[in-house]
Amino acid sequence: MSAPAASPLALYCRDEGTGPVIGFLHGVGADHSVWNAVLPKLSSSFRLLAPDLRGHGRSPAPPDGDYRPEALEADLLALLEAKGIPALHVVGLSAGAQLALRLGLDAPARVRSVTLIGGSVYTDGHTRAIAERWAETYAQDGPDAMAVRLLKDLYYPDWIEAHMDFADRLREEVPRRDYRAASLWARATSTFDERGRIATLRPPALVIQGMDDQVVDASHGRILRQSIPGARMRILAQTGHMVPIERPDETAEAIAQFVREVDAEAGP
Repeated sequence: MSAPAASPLALYCRDEGTGPVIGFLHGVGADHSVWNAVLPKLSSSFRLLAPDLRGHGRSPAPPDGDYRPEALEADLLALLEAKGIPALHVVGLSAGAQLALRLGLDAPARVRSVTLIGGSVYTDGHTRAIAERWAETYAQDGPDAMAVRLLKDLYYPDWIEAHMDFADRLREEVPRRDYRAASLWARATSTFDERGRIATLRPPALVIQGMDDQVVDASHGRILRQSIPGARMRILAQTGHMVPIERPDETAEAIAQFVREVDAEAGP
């Protein structure tokens, strides 16, 4: 059994809108801004929480370097307690999807549903190799090479060609970023494996998968769909790993429809 998590950290959290509560969890090396194109499309109907997870964005880093899922879960549950929220719908991207899945397994009374975007039930050798390649590229070739590598791995090529301004901004931002937290969280997720518990997930689940994801192979979407009882699935063609950035309209539409269906089925 894992050692208990230390005291939870107080997270920075974007909090807007009114209605049923949806929480949005970013992935390794990102922050709440990964949802910037999605949240405005939902805030008129839902209350939206988009925290920066520990060590990312505006949230503090743990002094002990603890990025185990138990620690990240404790931060999120403390955030819900601080805001007086008994339960919410959880949406996660990439490692944030792994965290959403863990939260649904460990604290099902606090989770009304889970939406897993570019997620997986375990971290395979391909995803570990991608993370290792990023670290090696940054260390050996510098931040600009790292930015180019991220663009190639994370986004669908045609999307990048149509959004060169975004690519230019990313290349400007990478040298200013501190990747220590990302490195530690990536190391913690490298051993993620919930295949033994996935069939016991109680909250309803939606799987959203980009068919051209180069970080988490699209086969993981099918594995999640087949492993979670009653899971629903939305497949997006010509879409890479960063679904909320590449396809914000479809992402918001799928989340809104799913959350409304879950709440209607659950009743008052």
